[in-house]
Amino acid sequence: MSARFEELDWRETPKGAISLWRRRDPSSGAEVYEVKLDDEYLMSSLFTAGEIALAELGLADLPGTGLDVVVGGLGLGYTAATVLRDARVGSLLVIDALGEVISWHRQGLVPLGGGLTADPRCRLVHGDFFALAGGPDGLDPDTPGRLFHAVLVDIDHSPEHVLHPDHAPFYEPAGLRKLAGRLHPGGVFALWSNDPPSDRFEAALAEVFAESQAHVVTFPNPLQDREATNTVYVARTPQA
Repeated sequence: MSARFEELDWRETPKGAISLWRRRDPSSGAEVYEVKLDDEYLMSSLFTAGEIALAELGLADLPGTGLDVVVGGLGLGYTAATVLRDARVGSLLVIDALGEVISWHRQGLVPLGGGLTADPRCRLVHGDFFALAGGPDGLDPDTPGRLFHAVLVDIDHSPEHVLHPDHAPFYEPAGLRKLAGRLHPGGVFALWSNDPPSDRFEAALAEVFAESQAHVVTFPNPLQDREATNTVYVARTPQA
């Protein structure tokens, strides 16, 4: 194996073999962290604009302070870290289905792990976000029925390109209604997608939420020497 690449962890999980890699970017010299599930790349610290925008756009128009926020999907922690940079946030619950990913942060194997685990507002929960969102007790295993001001989700590649078939019902109107029931009046649901805006998903959001919008986030892709895009959907429940 080239000295430029280092495998920091590799584990078998019910979802496949997950691995954490660190490499040196040849053009910038910066350290790049990447996560793979089997042979599929899940995330890279080289591309974080969409994850950061998910938090910024999701929280942008929420009034007040003491905001209670959920992030579905921990990954390398860029969405969660951006949430915690907002002084209005009172608590952050981060849910990830892979305990291995949570352990990377707790062990300091990824750059943002120390900041997340040291912040008293932040709690990392090992659980299935989709099962919790659709279940009777809601998203916080310790507080059944708890409501939140914002739920920000970055798990699947897109509403049409899911990591597991069990996730697909979440993106239909019935699944979105259950999620909306976990939000305070005027609360926000925001979703990251690697695909362009989807007419089908925008129609599902419009059926459930009082307002919704698809934001296209543009950022440079040095590997392909071109601009790349992600989509961040932001939807809001009716005010009381």
